[in-house]
Amino acid sequence: MTSKTSSATGLPPVITVDGPSGVGKGLVTRWLAERLGFHRLDSGALYRILALAAHRRHIDLHDADTVAALAPGLDIRFVGATEDDEAILVDGEDWTHDVRKESTGALASMIAAQPSVRAALLQRQRDFREAPGLIGDGRDMGTVVFTDAVLKIFMDASPDERAQRRHKQLSAKGIEAKIPALREEIRARDERDRNRPIAPLKAADGAEVVDTTGLLPAQVLAKIEALLVRSGLV
Repeated sequence: MTSKTSSATGLPPVITVDGPSGVGKGLVTRWLAERLGFHRLDSGALYRILALAAHRRHIDLHDADTVAALAPGLDIRFVGATEDDEAILVDGEDWTHDVRKESTGALASMIAAQPSVRAALLQRQRDFREAPGLIGDGRDMGTVVFTDAVLKIFMDASPDERAQRRHKQLSAKGIEAKIPALREEIRARDERDRNRPIAPLKAADGAEVVDTTGLLPAQVLAKIEALLVRSGLV
């Protein structure tokens, strides 16, 4: 690696990968983490976990301060390095299946725009920044959480393709879902995320935009590898 793996702040370097659901962020961030030997943060899972925890406690998700107050007390651990063996443990329980449900994603989108919720989770996200470096997967990694990232990537794809991909992922995990319903959930979540007043979903200034519509995984990773080379990271 080159010296660019150290940020201007002297902190471990970060590569951010932002974008809506179903564009391939998981594939890319897991590959980057393995390619560079970096840690990985799935920030979206933190919002899903908090929303699900509030829902299970029968807390009104519009009561942002009460939802946010849950964040510091949750023991959250990500176990495993690949999608197949990855597990999400919350207070010692395996929440992997429920956290990944589309319905949980909709709950997370309901709380993600709340200032108190974002403030409660901001430092938890930054605490994942450890040597030798971090790959940040989310929606505002490059615009808010890690503005000094050495490489910022924004991924996108058409809603139709994203619905097809999500259906395939859920089916492989034994989760039933209908493509039209998935497409509508994606559309509604995109609208909320792109138009929220705080940290809206958008490409960060200077971000490399990668549209994965119609691309095979290998083609997407080839584009990411080219970005690493061009940025002097490999």
